[in-house]
Amino acid sequence: MKHVRFSVLLLMAINLLNLNWLQAEDKEASPFVWVDKAAEAYRAGKVKEAVQFADRAVAAEPKNPRLHFFKGQLHNALREYDKSIAAYTKALELKPPAAIVTDLHQERGEAYFKAAKIKESIADFDAYLKDVPRQDPHHWQRGISYYYADEFKKGYEQFERHQTVNSNDVENAVWHFLCLARAKGIEEAKKKLIPIVGDGRIPMMEVHALFGGNSTPEKVLAKAKANDAAGPRLERQLFYAHLYLGLWYEAKKDFKLRDKYIGLAAAVADRHGYMGDVARVHAVLNKIKLPKPAAGK
Repeated sequence: MKHVRFSVLLLMAINLLNLNWLQAEDKEASPFVWVDKAAEAYRAGKVKEAVQFADRAVAAEPKNPRLHFFKGQLHNALREYDKSIAAYTKALELKPPAAIVTDLHQERGEAYFKAAKIKESIADFDAYLKDVPRQDPHHWQRGISYYYADEFKKGYEQFERHQTVNSNDVENAVWHFLCLARAKGIEEAKKKLIPIVGDGRIPMMEVHALFGGNSTPEKVLAKAKANDAAGPRLERQLFYAHLYLGLWYEAKKDFKLRDKYIGLAAAVADRHGYMGDVARVHAVLNKIKLPKPAAGK
């Protein structure tokens, strides 16, 4: 699934800090200096240090919702999801402007999902979409949350709407299949597998063929490893192969092989964005043990 990189979201949060205290005569006594230092530390890859500066900004102006939002984004970057949820919640309690409320619901919804709190994620996504209903067909994240909440009809309907704005994404077709299979059976899901043409990501078209009954797990894995793939590219291709093989085996109720492949995907989740979080959350919810890293890694 397509997603905005976290660094972009954090820079957006920094840009939201356009406040009257920026005009303070004594900037050393205002949050400005700490926000500036936090942003500088974040850009240097020193996220823990950035959080410490954000804490000082919040201490200087504790009733400023934008500062709590900023702090929440930094905790999110550290994958400290409970802390990011707490910061977003505090920001909402301080009654920020409407536009920020909307962003906070989306960000907190994603954080709730990453913390494996699925119903809470849906509630926030619903609140976000109430404010910006035009985004409903784009909101594949809510569709995935529906799957994990066992709300399969809502899930496949969400992915049908997403197809109208993202027509060449194998992942959308697969998640539609998964929800439909749980709601109406795997044969019905095969009959209504959304056709996809043009997803150039390896091995996604082979994954699509697998779900349509025209390929095998062995072919998916071979495709992921083809053309001398190596390094990060090989890892990424195998991540998607493993994730969707795990989901395919779950649809077939082969839980032993589901656990094997979801475990492999979840083991490298931190390097693969929101879909990495999906693999990790799937493992958490199903108590799947992750494989031990290879020696020397």
